[in-house]
Amino acid sequence: MLQYLRDVFELAFPNNCVECRKTLFNFETTICSSCLESLPRTHFEKQADNTIVRLFWGRCELEMATSLFYINKHNKVHHLMHQLKYKNKPLIGQRLGKTLGLKLIEEGSLFSEIDMIVPVPLYWKKEQQRGYNQALQIALGIQQATQWKVEENNLVRVIENISQTKRTKYERWENVSEIFEVKNPEAIQHKHILLVDDVITTGATLEACVHALKKVEGVKVSVASLATVER
Repeated sequence: MLQYLRDVFELAFPNNCVECRKTLFNFETTICSSCLESLPRTHFEKQADNTIVRLFWGRCELEMATSLFYINKHNKVHHLMHQLKYKNKPLIGQRLGKTLGLKLIEEGSLFSEIDMIVPVPLYWKKEQQRGYNQALQIALGIQQATQWKVEENNLVRVIENISQTKRTKYERWENVSEIFEVKNPEAIQHKHILLVDDVITTGATLEACVHALKKVEGVKVSVASLATVER
């Protein structure tokens, strides 16, 4: 009932923060400045040896990796990610993606030589049901801040995998291995790709994407997500 009332409120008052419901100022979009500033930051974009980088050690070759926020079941980041994925709120992805993009090009960031952004793809049936790919919305937000090209239809998910929820680390990896492929390798040859997703947990999906991308000659891959669990 509470969620229903929230949805009705947003229909009646669309120019409100999706998190606290306060009226947005003219310079704000989707999420108010106060809520945005209150989200727990990782600052990993300036740390060459951060916990996301270490998560992929021995699993796949990356140039750099980062997540913008910490997520847990009780914080605002979790609520925002839930709205982004399940409540038809793609603008949350774009707004937070722009914040991530600004951090990636900020002085001291280790993400300065990206050629293009590639969002982690959804299987076509799931994207059709949801209406959009949340990773693409994040990528579009990053593009607003950086002007990096978004390559959205080259890396594709060719097999529909089972939900990752409640699976072990190995089961997650086994569930996504060999389900991605690159349709047009020539378009990404010798490029430095920023691979983008919403949340990093075990990293199994991203690992599978990296392996598919690294089959192409000269490709370098870095990884960025909006959120990660605190380790």
